[in-house]
Amino acid sequence: MRRLPTRPAGFGRRVIGTVAAAVLCAGGLAAVPAAAAAPAEPSPAVDDGLALTPPMGFNNWNSTHCRADFNEAMVKGIADLFVEKGLKDAGYQYVNLDDCWALPDRDANGKLVPDPVRFPHGITAVADYVHSKGLKLGIYTSAGTKTCSDIGFPGALGHEYSDARQFADWGVDYLKYDNCNNQGVDAKQRYTTMRDALRATGRPIVYSICEWGQNKPWEWAADVGHLWRTTGDISDSWGSMLSLMKQNLPLAPYAGPGHWNDPDMLEVGNGGMTDTEYRTHFSMWSVMAAPLLIGTDLRKASDTTYDILSNRDVIAVDQDPLGKQGSVISSEGGRWVVSKQMKDGSRAVALFNETGSAQRIATTAQAVGLPAADGYVARDLWQHKNFNTAGTLAATVPAHGTVLLRVAADPKFAAYPPAAELGLGDALFVEPGGTQGVTSTFTNLGRTTARDVSVSLSGPAGAGWKVSAGGATTADAVPGGKSLSTPWKVTAPAGTPTGSYDLTLRAAYRSPQGTKVTTTVPVTAHVATAPPAGTSSLGDLPWLSTTNGWGPVERNTSNGENGAGDGNPITIGGTVYAKGLGVHAESSVEYYTGRSCERVTAQVGVDDEKGTKGTVAFEVWADGKKVASTGVLTNADAAQAMSADVTGAQLVRLVVTDGGDGIDSDHADWADAQLSC
Repeated sequence: MRRLPTRPAGFGRRVIGTVAAAVLCAGGLAAVPAAAAAPAEPSPAVDDGLALTPPMGFNNWNSTHCRADFNEAMVKGIADLFVEKGLKDAGYQYVNLDDCWALPDRDANGKLVPDPVRFPHGITAVADYVHSKGLKLGIYTSAGTKTCSDIGFPGALGHEYSDARQFADWGVDYLKYDNCNNQGVDAKQRYTTMRDALRATGRPIVYSICEWGQNKPWEWAADVGHLWRTTGDISDSWGSMLSLMKQNLPLAPYAGPGHWNDPDMLEVGNGGMTDTEYRTHFSMWSVMAAPLLIGTDLRKASDTTYDILSNRDVIAVDQDPLGKQGSVISSEGGRWVVSKQMKDGSRAVALFNETGSAQRIATTAQAVGLPAADGYVARDLWQHKNFNTAGTLAATVPAHGTVLLRVAADPKFAAYPPAAELGLGDALFVEPGGTQGVTSTFTNLGRTTARDVSVSLSGPAGAGWKVSAGGATTADAVPGGKSLSTPWKVTAPAGTPTGSYDLTLRAAYRSPQGTKVTTTVPVTAHVATAPPAGTSSLGDLPWLSTTNGWGPVERNTSNGENGAGDGNPITIGGTVYAKGLGVHAESSVEYYTGRSCERVTAQVGVDDEKGTKGTVAFEVWADGKKVASTGVLTNADAAQAMSADVTGAQLVRLVVTDGGDGIDSDHADWADAQLSC
């Protein structure tokens, strides 16, 4: 793990020690990532009975870094909460210490010394307390001369057997072994030496290899450790989480019981993402059979955070004993379908919406690997409800959201209500004071009839919006495969500021057995005015929405750092540009173009503020279709001219991806970006 104590290490990364981190194998934004080639012969797993399912627990780093609040009281408090809040019963087991637990120097005998301020009773006492709760203790060090903190705590390089013996004597059950200050020693050699040292202790210790995916550990580490990092560090942002997910997804062939791909710890609850995004984070880590290590201070966590982390339906996907990592079925236009084979023959299916607007995402039972059948049962793992389906799996998924299903062929499908898909046929754009027509559709996906169907659409509460139906909003019966479509007129109040507003689309129905079902779909209404005629700078026009991998999107300056307005003059290859957008991968900026514009032009590249670092790729999308893209650009490249035909598009989206190696230092510029209308 690469760390900066004052901010997440994924941004503005510097080299610690002699080797800079590089991350391999990222998937593309629009196309299905190529699956990693399976090894010619499967690598043998460590045959010790450990980590037969992905480890679950807690690690303090994401919430505390090296701050003073990382101490004995915190660790004991987390153990208490595991029991009190039901996390232990849900499967969480390890309470792990990260960096900064030791003193900066070894003792006269070369032994590690726990920090007496943070851990006044030593590590053994902490381990004893954690064990008394029926839990296990983890610890951290680095496969280098020092750990990753700038303070420089002792690493284990050259001290592997002595340190492993100390860990075992203290009662440690899990070791996270980082990669900083490694002196250029071969990674496989360093990590194998610690494996042997841990084995020599005779104590069962789960071994987590944390070398950031730099040396493709998925190809060699199955007989070295129980899990290995496939990526650089995560940070608490949508862009970071998305980038790591894309890097990890293609590696599915390498995961299995006792040997897991690890795209880093959870950020759920730390505040940098929405609850919808955190549910996606938890869903996708579970579908990828990733370790689930809580990274928030549970002493301060909200009820919603606990609800997400303790969702046993989702945890069961992660912990399925078959040990399969989910595979990508499709990812067209940011609409992802990922399927995970389960031991009982079912499939966990994630319908994941990468984009900034609600999207219909659909697949079929057979496409995700299920056999042909008369009917299927699909359990919605966030609603905790079962439905029957004829085979279509579809939903309108909110921006950055995930619908997670567990689907199986089942001859008793008719015992459950029919699944229904509810959504709007088109994106809803309306000008302030204007009225726009839109049509909702309720579709019965099941084998049985939906009865007493009613549909409603409502605007933001108390905001003066007007919504009126132009057709039937009820039906006595909607048979399987049939739909109820309702036209609506939506009026935004005069003076409504440009932006996105949440409307609520709701349907109610009952099954033939009388079970009542209510389905609610958040609908986004985009309030915007068409750009003026002529050529305008995109740095000056209002946008509909933005996402950014580090800090906010900046107007007419570079990305800078995490704060708003902290950018510098946009500079690519020594050339300074007065106008444009400064972003950081993964990034998306959406504009309403009202079908009245023709072309987007820009000079694009990596901003000079990151020195020699950064690799990115640029894309322009028009109404969900990619209309222009660059190859991978680095800081060594001059600005590249980009031009995209967006004639007739209602929505234009400017996208920057990570270039295939993670988002570290990926400060990108849409210099001199212009829209012609």
